Amino acid sequence: MSNVILSIDTSAGTSIAVVKDGTVLSSRSTPDTMRHAEIIGSFIHEVLSEAGIASSEVTHVAAGMGPGPFTGLRVGIAAADAFAFGAGAILLPMNSHDAIALEFLDTDPENNVAVTTDARRKEEYVSFYTGLDDQGCPIRAHGPAIQKPGEYIVTDSAYVQATEVPASWLGVLAERMLVAGRAFLPFEALYLRSPDVTMSNGPKRVVQEMRGGQK
Repeated sequence: MSNVILSIDTSAGTSIAVVKDGTVLSSRSTPDTMRHAEIIGSFIHEVLSEAGIASSEVTHVAAGMGPGPFTGLRVGIAAADAFAFGAGAILLPMNSHDAIALEFLDTDPENNVAVTTDARRKEEYVSFYTGLDDQGCPIRAHGPAIQKPGEYIVTDSAYVQATEVPASWLGVLAERMLVAGRAFLPFEALYLRSPDVTMSNGPKRVVQEMRGGQK
Protein backbone atom coordinates (compact mmCIF):
# COMPACT_ATOMS: atom_id res chain seq x y z
CA MET A 1 0.00 0.00 0.00
CA SER A 2 1.27 3.45 -0.88
CA ASN A 3 2.03 6.03 1.79
CA VAL A 4 0.28 9.32 1.01
CA ILE A 5 1.56 11.95 3.44
CA LEU A 6 0.15 15.40 4.00
CA SER A 7 2.86 17.38 5.78
CA ILE A 8 2.14 20.56 7.72
CA ASP A 9 4.49 22.97 9.45
CA THR A 10 3.91 26.43 10.93
CA SER A 11 6.92 26.65 13.24
CA ALA A 12 8.37 29.49 11.15
CA GLY A 13 6.28 30.43 8.11
CA THR A 14 3.50 28.19 6.80
CA SER A 15 4.38 25.21 4.61
CA ILE A 16 2.14 22.39 3.33
CA ALA A 17 2.99 19.51 0.99
CA VAL A 18 1.71 16.19 -0.33
CA VAL A 19 4.25 13.37 -0.60
CA LYS A 20 3.47 9.95 -2.05
CA ASP A 21 5.97 7.12 -1.61
CA GLY A 22 8.78 9.64 -1.11
CA THR A 23 7.89 11.81 -4.13
CA VAL A 24 6.67 15.37 -3.64
CA LEU A 25 3.44 15.85 -5.60
CA SER A 26 2.65 19.43 -4.60
CA SER A 27 3.57 22.08 -2.05
CA ARG A 28 2.78 25.60 -0.87
CA SER A 29 4.79 27.79 1.49
CA THR A 30 5.31 31.32 2.72
CA PRO A 31 7.75 32.79 5.25
CA ASP A 32 4.96 35.06 6.58
CA THR A 33 4.70 34.50 10.34
CA MET A 34 1.53 36.57 10.88
CA ARG A 35 -1.12 34.78 8.78
CA HIS A 36 -0.88 31.08 9.68
CA ALA A 37 -4.56 30.71 10.54
CA GLU A 38 -5.76 32.70 7.52
CA ILE A 39 -3.91 30.68 4.87
CA ILE A 40 -3.41 27.17 6.22
CA GLY A 41 -6.85 25.93 5.11
CA SER A 42 -6.48 27.22 1.57
CA PHE A 43 -2.95 25.81 1.31
CA ILE A 44 -4.17 22.35 2.33
CA HIS A 45 -7.00 22.50 -0.21
CA GLU A 46 -4.63 23.69 -2.97
CA VAL A 47 -1.95 21.02 -2.48
CA LEU A 48 -4.49 18.21 -2.36
CA SER A 49 -6.26 19.48 -5.48
CA GLU A 50 -3.01 19.98 -7.37
CA ALA A 51 -1.81 16.50 -6.43
CA GLY A 52 -5.16 14.95 -7.37
CA ILE A 53 -5.45 13.43 -3.90
CA ALA A 54 -8.72 13.17 -1.99
CA SER A 55 -8.70 13.64 1.78
CA SER A 56 -9.71 10.01 2.20
CA GLU A 57 -6.56 8.90 0.33
CA VAL A 58 -4.18 10.52 2.83
CA THR A 59 -2.69 7.74 4.97
CA HIS A 60 -0.46 9.86 7.23
CA VAL A 61 -0.17 13.47 8.38
CA ALA A 62 3.35 14.64 9.22
CA ALA A 63 3.12 17.43 11.80
CA GLY A 64 6.03 19.77 12.48
CA MET A 65 6.13 20.04 16.28
CA GLY A 66 8.73 22.80 16.37
CA PRO A 67 10.73 24.25 17.87
CA GLY A 68 8.72 27.41 17.27
CA PRO A 69 6.90 30.32 18.90
CA PHE A 70 3.72 29.39 20.73
CA THR A 71 1.02 31.12 18.67
CA GLY A 72 2.14 30.16 15.17
CA LEU A 73 3.24 26.64 16.01
CA ARG A 74 -0.05 25.59 17.58
CA VAL A 75 -1.99 26.55 14.42
CA GLY A 76 -0.21 23.91 12.35
CA ILE A 77 -0.34 21.28 15.08
CA ALA A 78 -4.08 21.78 15.56
CA ALA A 79 -4.68 21.64 11.80
CA ALA A 80 -2.64 18.45 11.43
CA ASP A 81 -4.42 16.80 14.34
CA ALA A 82 -7.86 17.79 13.06
CA PHE A 83 -7.15 16.66 9.50
CA ALA A 84 -5.74 13.31 10.65
CA PHE A 85 -8.79 12.69 12.83
CA GLY A 86 -11.24 13.64 10.08
CA ALA A 87 -9.48 11.62 7.37
CA GLY A 88 -8.73 8.61 9.54
CA ALA A 89 -5.01 9.11 8.87
CA ILE A 90 -2.09 8.38 11.19
CA LEU A 91 -0.52 11.44 12.82
CA LEU A 92 3.29 11.59 12.70
CA PRO A 93 4.74 14.23 15.10
CA MET A 94 8.19 15.37 13.90
CA ASN A 95 11.04 17.72 14.74
CA SER A 96 10.83 20.64 12.30
CA HIS A 97 14.59 21.27 12.25
CA ASP A 98 15.15 17.74 10.92
CA ALA A 99 13.41 18.68 7.67
CA ILE A 100 15.64 21.74 7.20
CA ALA A 101 18.71 19.62 7.85
CA LEU A 102 17.59 16.97 5.34
CA GLU A 103 17.12 19.56 2.60
CA PHE A 104 20.72 20.69 3.12
CA LEU A 105 22.30 17.26 3.68
CA ASP A 106 20.48 15.20 1.04
CA THR A 107 23.09 16.02 -1.60
CA ASP A 108 25.99 16.07 0.88
CA PRO A 109 25.18 13.39 3.49
CA GLU A 110 28.54 13.49 5.26
CA ASN A 111 28.56 17.22 5.98
CA ASN A 112 27.87 18.88 9.35
CA VAL A 113 25.25 21.58 9.66
CA ALA A 114 23.87 23.89 12.34
CA VAL A 115 20.21 24.73 11.68
CA THR A 116 18.64 27.84 13.22
CA THR A 117 15.20 29.44 13.13
CA ASP A 118 13.89 32.63 14.71
CA ALA A 119 12.83 32.26 18.36
CA ARG A 120 12.03 35.97 18.80
CA ARG A 121 13.17 37.96 21.86
CA LYS A 122 16.50 38.35 19.99
CA GLU A 123 17.11 34.60 20.27
CA GLU A 124 17.17 31.64 17.90
CA TYR A 125 16.39 27.93 18.00
CA VAL A 126 19.37 25.77 17.07
CA SER A 127 20.04 22.11 16.25
CA PHE A 128 23.34 20.58 15.09
CA TYR A 129 23.59 17.60 12.72
CA THR A 130 26.46 15.30 11.75
CA GLY A 131 25.30 14.07 8.35
CA LEU A 132 22.75 11.40 7.37
CA ASP A 133 22.50 7.80 8.55
CA ASP A 134 22.17 4.72 6.36
CA GLN A 135 18.42 5.30 5.91
CA GLY A 136 18.96 8.90 4.78
CA CYS A 137 17.72 10.46 8.03
CA PRO A 138 19.55 13.38 9.68
CA ILE A 139 21.73 12.57 12.69
CA ARG A 140 20.94 15.21 15.33
CA ALA A 141 23.83 15.59 17.77
CA HIS A 142 22.60 18.66 19.66
CA GLY A 143 19.29 20.43 20.23
CA PRO A 144 16.82 21.72 19.66
CA ALA A 145 17.79 24.48 22.08
CA ILE A 146 17.51 28.26 22.46
CA GLN A 147 20.51 30.53 22.18
CA LYS A 148 21.61 34.04 21.37
CA PRO A 149 22.41 34.33 17.64
CA GLY A 150 25.70 32.59 16.89
CA GLU A 151 26.22 31.40 20.47
CA TYR A 152 26.53 27.71 19.56
CA ILE A 153 29.31 27.56 16.99
CA VAL A 154 30.83 24.35 15.63
CA THR A 155 33.91 24.54 13.44
CA ASP A 156 33.88 22.85 10.03
CA SER A 157 30.10 22.97 9.75
CA ALA A 158 27.63 24.86 7.60
CA TYR A 159 25.28 27.36 9.24
CA VAL A 160 21.72 27.47 7.90
CA GLN A 161 19.37 30.25 9.06
CA ALA A 162 15.95 29.15 7.85
CA THR A 163 12.92 31.43 7.52
CA GLU A 164 10.52 28.53 6.98
CA VAL A 165 10.44 24.77 7.35
CA PRO A 166 9.99 22.95 4.01
CA ALA A 167 6.96 20.69 4.39
CA SER A 168 8.07 18.85 1.25
CA TRP A 169 11.22 17.65 3.04
CA LEU A 170 9.23 16.98 6.21
CA GLY A 171 7.10 14.60 4.17
CA VAL A 172 10.12 12.98 2.49
CA LEU A 173 11.70 12.43 5.90
CA ALA A 174 8.46 11.00 7.28
CA GLU A 175 8.41 8.48 4.41
CA ARG A 176 12.02 7.46 5.10
CA MET A 177 11.28 7.05 8.80
CA LEU A 178 8.21 4.92 8.07
CA VAL A 179 10.16 2.66 5.73
CA ALA A 180 12.99 2.33 8.27
CA GLY A 181 10.57 1.65 11.13
CA ARG A 182 11.71 4.70 13.11
CA ALA A 183 9.87 6.05 16.13
CA PHE A 184 8.21 9.45 15.87
CA LEU A 185 7.97 12.15 18.54
CA PRO A 186 5.30 12.22 21.24
CA PHE A 187 2.37 14.52 20.42
CA GLU A 188 3.85 17.45 22.32
CA ALA A 189 4.88 20.82 20.89
CA LEU A 190 8.54 21.83 21.19
CA TYR A 191 8.01 25.35 22.54
CA LEU A 192 11.24 25.21 24.62
CA ARG A 193 9.96 28.07 26.77
CA SER A 194 6.72 29.48 28.17
CA PRO A 195 4.41 31.53 25.90
CA ASP A 196 4.68 35.33 25.98
CA VAL A 197 1.10 35.61 27.30
CA THR A 198 0.09 33.82 30.50
CA MET A 199 -3.33 33.24 32.01
CA SER A 200 -4.44 35.44 34.89
CA ASN A 201 -4.63 33.91 38.37
CA GLY A 202 -7.63 36.11 39.18
CA PRO A 203 -7.95 39.44 40.99
CA LYS A 204 -5.15 40.44 43.33
CA ARG A 205 -5.86 39.96 47.01
CA VAL A 206 -6.03 43.69 47.73
CA VAL A 207 -8.73 44.11 45.06
CA GLN A 208 -10.74 41.25 46.52
CA GLU A 209 -10.56 42.82 49.99
CA MET A 210 -11.72 46.19 48.65
CA ARG A 211 -14.63 44.58 46.88
CA GLY A 212 -15.51 42.74 50.06
CA GLY A 213 -15.61 46.01 51.97
CA GLN A 214 -18.04 47.52 49.50
CA LYS A 215 -20.79 44.99 50.12
